[in-house]
Amino acid sequence: MNILKAFRIEESLVGKLNVLAKKTNRTEKFYVEEALKHYFAEYEDGQIAKDRFNDPKSKVISSSEMRKRLGV
Repeated sequence: MNILKAFRIEESLVGKLNVLAKKTNRTEKFYVEEALKHYFAEYEDGQIAKDRFNDPKSKVISSSEMRKRLGV
């Protein structure tokens, strides 16, 4: 289901979006949706890491221990 949303976006970003869409024969909507998907995925990963870091019960291991566990 598509829902219509309206946003004000900085002029320089609109210009870059327009140029990219024209160069690649894709829609501006495509790139806005892709950007939001990637942003939300990265934000979620960052929030999980932050929560784990701030959890006093979370065990911290050294980088050498992590490499050993990963077999690197």
